[in-house]
Amino acid sequence: MSTATTRTTRTPPDRTGSATAPVSLSATPRPSLPSLTGLRWMAALLVFGLHVNNFGYFGGQPGRLVAWAFGPGATGVSFFFVLSGFVLMWSARPGDRALGFWRRRIARVYPVHLVTLVIAFVMAYTLSGLPRPRVRQAAANVLLVHSWWQPWWQTLNPVSWSLACEAFFYAAFPALFLVLRRLGARGTVVLGALAVVAVLVLARADSHHWLHQPLYSLPLARLPEFVLGAVTARLVLLGRWRGPGLEASLALALLGYFLVPQIRGGYTGTACTLAGFVTLIPAAALADLRGLPSLWRRPRLVRLGELSFAFYMIHLLVLRAGITVLGDKPRFGLLAGLGVTAAAFTLSLALSWLLYEAVERPARRLLLRGHRPDSRPTPNEPAPAPVAPGA
Repeated sequence: MSTATTRTTRTPPDRTGSATAPVSLSATPRPSLPSLTGLRWMAALLVFGLHVNNFGYFGGQPGRLVAWAFGPGATGVSFFFVLSGFVLMWSARPGDRALGFWRRRIARVYPVHLVTLVIAFVMAYTLSGLPRPRVRQAAANVLLVHSWWQPWWQTLNPVSWSLACEAFFYAAFPALFLVLRRLGARGTVVLGALAVVAVLVLARADSHHWLHQPLYSLPLARLPEFVLGAVTARLVLLGRWRGPGLEASLALALLGYFLVPQIRGGYTGTACTLAGFVTLIPAAALADLRGLPSLWRRPRLVRLGELSFAFYMIHLLVLRAGITVLGDKPRFGLLAGLGVTAAAFTLSLALSWLLYEAVERPARRLLLRGHRPDSRPTPNEPAPAPVAPGA
């Protein structure tokens, strides 16, 4: 990651054109992109809604409405992976070393993962109805390799399977970074096109059951989405991104989201939402660079986005603990369902604030003590992906 070439920004960001001026590839810090942090919270909220639907809090017509709104929420995995690639490419430091990059990534995600893993372990041995992990399953969770083996991917804290994918992306990113820094805009577009083709081919293979293992949780199968995020960030940095604006990109993302139930869930749904997610993220970034209006950078949304990783990691454990009180799939009416959902959301948000303030931030400072501080005002690393339906 240390062979960057120096480029300079030619003009201030354009407020009206279809692209923006190149961002200095050697400058640090890079411009802040708060809209991406706000979008991160909205994605995490969709994941919460997905799990409320899966846990059957609502019955009758309210249940059908919740299923319509949040049933496709598992496709949010693609959003998080694309966003992760974008953010890492955007915030990569010229002259950075792979070991330093990996150290920062460990400091970013591992403390919260370890704490929630301990919580999940305690729950497995104290609450009835939860499977107790075997030694190998627990070790695979600790080492973030459990998503490579289908029987283990939903053990302990089920949402952590996506961290295993992220760990693989982190391992591959220094090489991807070097490739992208050597490619011009045309070569970068070609790489992005190859990633799109890979997603479409894998989606078709998954839908026809050509492979023995489902692809939804397999880190290697999710790599093309991460690559697409890095590709779009590179094009924005070069001032060569051409795509729809924020409103049109959001409409495209919503269209793909609600198309998923008409096709098939799992990995196949990725093909429906890919275009919307790949255009929405750079559109939000360009809105910030140009100073254009963006709902997603409102201070409260940005603050919630800062908590979204911890919220993502703790909310499913809260819902699982609720089974001991509420029972399995209680199918409440509208008012009772809303009350239970609000209670679970409030508790999850309170615990996410505690994790962020007492674990995530201080652990990061401790692990990075004595090393070059990460002072870039770029978006925080996006929360990893939601768990699949039925978890």
